[in-house]
Amino acid sequence: MPWLFVLATVLFWGGAAALVFGGARFVASLSGPDAARTKGAALAGGGLLAIVVSVLLRGSPNFGLPVFWPVLSVQLWLATVTVVFAFVSVVKAFSDDGPGRRQSHVRNALLWAAVTVGVTFLPRANSDPPRFLTGQIHLSPVGLAWLVVFAALAVGAMAWSAKSARGKEVFRAVSTQIALLVGCVVFGLPFLFLLVTSFKEDRDMSNKDGIVWVPRVEQTMPVDNPAHPYYEARYHGLTVKADLDKENPDGTLSLRIERPAYYGGYSFNVPKAEAKRVPRDMPLVTATFEGQAVKGVVFEKLPDGSEDVQILEPASMKGRRHVFAPRQTEHVRPVSLRWRNYVEALEFLPPEALYGLTYLKNTLWLVVMNVAGALISGSLVAYAFARLRFPGKELLFTLMLSTMMLPAAVTLLPQFLIFRSLGWIDSLKPMWVTSWFAAAFNVFLLRQFFMQVPYELEDAAKIDGCGYLRSLWSVMLPQVKPALAVIAIMTFLGAWNNFMGPLVYSSSPETMPVSYAVQLFNGERNGEPGLLTAFVTMSVVPVIALFAFAQRFFIEGVTLSGLGGR
Repeated sequence: MPWLFVLATVLFWGGAAALVFGGARFVASLSGPDAARTKGAALAGGGLLAIVVSVLLRGSPNFGLPVFWPVLSVQLWLATVTVVFAFVSVVKAFSDDGPGRRQSHVRNALLWAAVTVGVTFLPRANSDPPRFLTGQIHLSPVGLAWLVVFAALAVGAMAWSAKSARGKEVFRAVSTQIALLVGCVVFGLPFLFLLVTSFKEDRDMSNKDGIVWVPRVEQTMPVDNPAHPYYEARYHGLTVKADLDKENPDGTLSLRIERPAYYGGYSFNVPKAEAKRVPRDMPLVTATFEGQAVKGVVFEKLPDGSEDVQILEPASMKGRRHVFAPRQTEHVRPVSLRWRNYVEALEFLPPEALYGLTYLKNTLWLVVMNVAGALISGSLVAYAFARLRFPGKELLFTLMLSTMMLPAAVTLLPQFLIFRSLGWIDSLKPMWVTSWFAAAFNVFLLRQFFMQVPYELEDAAKIDGCGYLRSLWSVMLPQVKPALAVIAIMTFLGAWNNFMGPLVYSSSPETMPVSYAVQLFNGERNGEPGLLTAFVTMSVVPVIALFAFAQRFFIEGVTLSGLGGR
């Protein structure tokens, strides 16, 4: 039962934490008062009891660290977060004896409880019940021994920190870093699951023991079976691999394509001289034959599910063939990554996509043009509103800000009619030309930064002979780099993830960006999670790289002013 497993998991990890902290308190108080010693022993004993109860609830004699991940709606996630905040406030109210602090923590707990109730009773966007992804981290005897050693070291380090002032500082710093690391791991689990799934075989997508975190790949070996020949030929300018359907009387071969997957199942005729016979990759298996453990390669898979195996090992039986029943063989699957998922995901794309390069080229073009247009047009208009004097400036600025209240759905149809009259349908122009007409939010943000730059800097530039554009380029823009970086990052993400624009204006693979290709791939191959996650992983890697290299600009955009932080 999932709920029983979740309860056991919470008891296990809570008991483990109580055991470690209680043991540390007990060790630290060996030379102290009896009350502290008693409290430490009670915590350690309660933690040990919780671990024992959780193991009994799991009902498994094999030791493993239980883990789970909740799959909740946005509303339930909000409710869970508010419950956690309320619980933390309650704990602080009981542990904080400072004047007035306890009342403040109680008020916070009541406030978070009220927010929890409000979020819980909001109309739900969907009625899907909560569920949990469950699994175990199995430990070998050696791994269990190392876990015990590390727990003993942790108890000793915590006991030392409780007695030493220097130890308390070190423990506080280390515990903070560990908490941050744990938070990164927890919030990075969805992406880790996506990455791991992209390297799995189909048989590992669902497992009775829970999530498979360590991928295994079936080991294969090339086999040339005369009864079922395999050919390589050219079809529509592409090299394809195909099975032989039949030999025609006119000397041609009728082939059924297997790879690339986009043409899978197509049949075509080719002259026999233009078809090259190649071996087929077949799985390696192990089995028991005549009382001995043997290893062989599947020579042919029969219609009833049995396998015709050619024995490779031991050497005394090498070359012999035997037909094994469906469950008499075990496929050789060493721990490895199935990179073929990425290759097959690209092979599912139409030939016009050039294995996804067309989608990537279109997306990069949209990103470059949108970012350039947003920065150039936004900085020009913002500089005019911040520094120039002209009649009606305040009224025009107010009208520009009022456009932010218009929903995108209101302007969608007029824009479509305009672009259709210009003949831009099924092209990339409607998705980047509008960025060269300054967006209201970008202008507002840059204007606020420009207004914080002292006028003396611009006056000095004018004395040196700079005009408005040179002052903007040489003086003003270097002072607002954080704001420009924020606008560039937001525009990049908007252009990269834009789906509505391609949905309205694109109708051919030559004009599709990555975001639209992902949706089409999901619609056509949603029954093959390995290929889908591989394709999605390739589409999000550039965004993750952007965050890795540009995350500091988000902070600078909030903290820095227009003059380098002063």
